[in-house]
Amino acid sequence: MTNLSQFEITKKWPAQDPSVLQLYSFPTPNGVKVSIALEEMGIAYEPHLVSFATDDQLGPEFISLNPNNKIPSIIDPDGPDGTPMPLWESGAILIYLAEKTGKLLSKDPAKRYETLQWLMFQMGGLGPMFGQLGFFHMFAGKDIEDPRPKARYVEESARLLEVLDGQLEGRDWIVGDYSIADISVAPWLRAMRDFYKGGDLVGWDDLENVPAYLDRFLARPAVQAGLHKPALPE
Repeated sequence: MTNLSQFEITKKWPAQDPSVLQLYSFPTPNGVKVSIALEEMGIAYEPHLVSFATDDQLGPEFISLNPNNKIPSIIDPDGPDGTPMPLWESGAILIYLAEKTGKLLSKDPAKRYETLQWLMFQMGGLGPMFGQLGFFHMFAGKDIEDPRPKARYVEESARLLEVLDGQLEGRDWIVGDYSIADISVAPWLRAMRDFYKGGDLVGWDDLENVPAYLDRFLARPAVQAGLHKPALPE
């Protein structure tokens, strides 16, 4: 039996089955990247809800695993050399899972780096810009009278969507085959359209390829399963 008791986080979120991967997350765009990947790859896992309402991510147990206090984080009991592997940062987790399973990241070097390129496009551009737009459009930032911060993030978000729209011309998926690049990008598109209600700001309806792409992504059964893990309290 695998023993995960050396990880402080398991004192707050005990592993019911320590032989399967432990996911500590919340269903934000970054959080669902990992749950969707786990569903797509067929990896057994145990999801633990890190509640923002009670600042779980700031507690010592969570920080013992992730000093950056951001979801998601994992412990893979069957890590390299068979030893448990703790890991945080959603992009790093996606790469790790893809390499572990041999799924959703091509072994061809050129295609592999093309996929990682678009993964970094999301992590360095699309996610941060969309998140800032959401802050200034939906949350506390909307009360700031200076229009320039919001305008900056609207403009850059729209530009990034145009870049993605061009890449999707003639393709069902970002690099041709479905990959971790799609799992990284598409949840942020969903957030822009459905959560931040920013479609009108960024010209969503004028995009030729992105809206249908998001619909294709959301139609996947594994995506629908992963979007709701960990489950929120009713």
